[in-house]
Amino acid sequence: MSTNTTGGTSTVSAGGLPSRRNTELALLAFAVVIPVFAYANVGLAKNGSLPAGMVGYGLGLGLLAAVAHLLVRKFAPYADPLILPICTLLNGLGLVLIWRLDQEPRVEPLNAAPGQLMWSAVGVALFLAVLVFLKDHRILQRYTYISMAAAIVLLALPMFFPAVNGAKIWVTIPGVGSLQPGEFAKIIITVFFAGYLMVKRDALALASRRFLGIYLPRGRDLGPILAIWALSLLILVFETDLGTSLLFFGMFVVMLYVATERTSWILFGLLLSAAGAVFVASFNSHVASRVHNWLNPLEPGANGGNTETAEVIYSLGSGGLFGSGLGEGYSRFIGGIAVKSDYILATVGEELGLTGMMAILLLYGLLIERGIRTALAARDPFGKLLAVGLSGAFAIQVFVVAGGVTALIPLTGMTMPFLAQGGSSVIANWALFAILLRISDTARRPAPAPAPSPDVEMTQVVRP
Repeated sequence: MSTNTTGGTSTVSAGGLPSRRNTELALLAFAVVIPVFAYANVGLAKNGSLPAGMVGYGLGLGLLAAVAHLLVRKFAPYADPLILPICTLLNGLGLVLIWRLDQEPRVEPLNAAPGQLMWSAVGVALFLAVLVFLKDHRILQRYTYISMAAAIVLLALPMFFPAVNGAKIWVTIPGVGSLQPGEFAKIIITVFFAGYLMVKRDALALASRRFLGIYLPRGRDLGPILAIWALSLLILVFETDLGTSLLFFGMFVVMLYVATERTSWILFGLLLSAAGAVFVASFNSHVASRVHNWLNPLEPGANGGNTETAEVIYSLGSGGLFGSGLGEGYSRFIGGIAVKSDYILATVGEELGLTGMMAILLLYGLLIERGIRTALAARDPFGKLLAVGLSGAFAIQVFVVAGGVTALIPLTGMTMPFLAQGGSSVIANWALFAILLRISDTARRPAPAPAPSPDVEMTQVVRP
């Protein structure tokens, strides 16, 4: 039996722990209303009137949020109450930004917002399927080595398809379109890392000697990290996919550090990452050109005009503190086909300014914090490592994309989760947070009360 707490924003279970589902519902209302107002703002800025599809957009987004909330309430009642509203808000704002860029005739692909809305619905459907059918996250531990094989197959598939914009990261499926298997591989391989490190963490934590105050791992234990480093390097060489390589290797190093608590693994990971990037950039023209554009962002392009990197810098600079306003920027001058994917954060910076950019990044930071909080609350080591791995993968992707757009690091070609155009990305990230919600629900669910002994029952019966 459940009762409302003070203020009516939470429910309390028989065990006395708040489920916070009403809190989630209230936050979801804001997560739907804010994108609808943003949608209206774009229509007023571009056409001087409210857009015709505003009601349909609001109802569609609200319906997805309502169905997701009802199933979370039923199948994961003790899950974190902030994850679903933040994901909904970011996904809704992403749809608004893509529709806003659809209004520019020079920005391709044309009319991308309806397709992105369809992929978002598929992502929410997968989110719900994971919650319904994955009753306990510990079941995934049984598939530790199967998940590794599946991840390798997904990572290798793009090698058999033609390159797109210099990188082989896409798989073309007739009747469906292009998918990016690496987005799904990051989830599957996290399952392998969590299962493997849970068993091997004691051996990996052993140190052979101390050098400059740092405990160095034993030579025999360097094998796993060297194997993962070599595999990520092969992905970069054959598919010229810098983003997935950084994500893949960085996620493993983070999980190694959490499992062993050895700083030396972080140092080895950074050294191997730098060595691999320098090695590949020395002979791979695609990677070398991205590094060159990063080091020389204002250098004229091949046609004598500004490069995409320079236009992105100009967009961010012109946004100022509060931006030009939604629909009133000039992101169309960036050119290319990545305005709605790789560079969509430039539109945020130009039209919402530094304030809007920081708000978006804080939302991502809050999502990552809730993932780490879930890892801390998990009761089993596999759940802790899995939650850390999924949160770390999401954090690395956000850093890599935001760092590339703001010229902090070279651009990698990855998409900003939930915000950018990309069916594979939005579907995979909805599935990722469904697993985190399942771990959170298991961690916060109250343990069943022990059955009273027969002696206690007899005492209660005979007491006057």
